[in-house]
Amino acid sequence: MKTHQLYTKPVSNDYRLAYYSSIILVAITFITWTIAMLTPPLAGPFCPGNCFQYPYHEAITRFPRDYYWMYPAIVLNIIYLVYMVIIHHLNSQNKRIYSLSGLLFSASGAILLVLNYFVQVSVIQPSLLNNEFDGIALLTQFNPHGLFIVIEEAGFSFMAIGFLFTGLCFSKNDRLQQIIRIIYIGSFLLAIVSFFVISLFYGIFREYYFECAIISIVWLTMIVNGILLSRYFSMKYHKTLKIM
Repeated sequence: MKTHQLYTKPVSNDYRLAYYSSIILVAITFITWTIAMLTPPLAGPFCPGNCFQYPYHEAITRFPRDYYWMYPAIVLNIIYLVYMVIIHHLNSQNKRIYSLSGLLFSASGAILLVLNYFVQVSVIQPSLLNNEFDGIALLTQFNPHGLFIVIEEAGFSFMAIGFLFTGLCFSKNDRLQQIIRIIYIGSFLLAIVSFFVISLFYGIFREYYFECAIISIVWLTMIVNGILLSRYFSMKYHKTLKIM
């Protein structure tokens, strides 16, 4: 008796979609990171001067400049979700447990981040403009130990865990795949080490230190492996065309 297979072999159009998704992911990550770097927070350990103090009502003076980077960040996380779905779809049958795990952890992180940024642009901004300051201090991005920072840390940490499982999807026998694998798994290990080192020095008063570290690790990995994966998917696309 024949059984139906749930897994279907990828076709050339799947690899073409994966290729363009990689390019788009690299571009939007670079744009988001650049805008974020150009708007350092006026609070916490990295404040260059004239820092905002609790309860951070002065944040209204930074509207809307300090919130621009969150719009492409929301788009970035949505694109990354689609990207991880594509990787899961293209993965070989015997490693789909890894790609599914990577997808689920990445989805958890992306959803947390989208919600976090959406609160800032849809709740914090209008509340400040209407002089409604109740609860702002706990939610605002300018609070170095507020909910915004903690949720970012959690969201990017989930993505780093997703890197571990995604890395395990790639072969150790092919040089390009091996590099991609090492970068993904190495990024996860670097995230773990950075958390413990920063916690060792600062304890629960991590402020922005771990947040900046984990963001840099995740976004740099997205850019580097996005470039490498665009090459990998391009090769796969042309290979399937020859077979056809």
